[in-house]
Amino acid sequence: MDDLDARAEPRAVVRRLPLEPGVYRFRDAGGRVLYLGRAISLRRRVASYWGDLRDRRHLAPMVARIARLEAVACDSPHEAAWLERNLLRARRPPWNRAPDGGQEVEVWIGLHESARSPGLTISHQPAPGIRNFGPYLGGRQVRLAVSGLNRVLPLGYAGDLDGTRGDLARVRGVTAADRAQLAERVAAVLDRVPEPVASARAALCARRDAASGELAFELAGRLQAEVEALDWVTGPQRVTRPGADDCDAHGWADGLLVRFEIRDGHLTGWTQRACAGPAARRYLDRTPADWTGFAARNAALAAQLRCPAVASQPLSHDRSNRT
Repeated sequence: MDDLDARAEPRAVVRRLPLEPGVYRFRDAGGRVLYLGRAISLRRRVASYWGDLRDRRHLAPMVARIARLEAVACDSPHEAAWLERNLLRARRPPWNRAPDGGQEVEVWIGLHESARSPGLTISHQPAPGIRNFGPYLGGRQVRLAVSGLNRVLPLGYAGDLDGTRGDLARVRGVTAADRAQLAERVAAVLDRVPEPVASARAALCARRDAASGELAFELAGRLQAEVEALDWVTGPQRVTRPGADDCDAHGWADGLLVRFEIRDGHLTGWTQRACAGPAARRYLDRTPADWTGFAARNAALAAQLRCPAVASQPLSHDRSNRT
């Protein structure tokens, strides 16, 4: 691979990273992957390795060996979490401590539409006989998202209920006649349809603001957590879609070909190598249309980051560089 100026300072290389979420990896001078991680903001997180490591001081020997930085920009923090998990499950670099790609639990949301027990459930596998959405990472985040959806789209009360639940349904103004409409609205949110997602989010934010205005700060804090969890669940996520066709997606920029390997709907491989434009064309032509933008964007990023001397000079201890 042709590299940029070997005298480039680490700060200059890191500044080429976007402020977007994504996954990054460090290589040593021999090309071996040392570490792979994820970030809410790639630039800030990666810069922190040359700042105050704080509780990550055990990584200092690794930082001294970093010779190349590579990164993939993602469309959401949830997508970055999935990509990190997939890549670490395929191969765990020596400086990664967490086994199996992190600690988050993989879960599914089930949509029940029966008259006796409508509502949403969370499980570790798709439940038979109902509509399932997922998979998602982070059991706590998913529970909070479901809690938020239950507040603004109370499907669980739109059934043939009696007793206390029937009384609560009447208080909420929900009847069994609303069940089909509420179920479709919930499904649209979980399918990431923009208008229903925006509507549910706005309703949660309105409740949060009302609670804050009434000085109910504990409730406001809970509602804010539900807003953030809804963002997590409904954010764009393409790197884990079980059952999708196997394919390779390629992007090319400035003499660099980036390849993403998708197997059973999981993006599990990511490589890059030097390649002339004419030779790259046959790979680009085979890239599925829905992966073209992702691959091209990250090929451009890879070309910007080419530099063998990331560790040649230390970054100053800038506390603003922490994620």
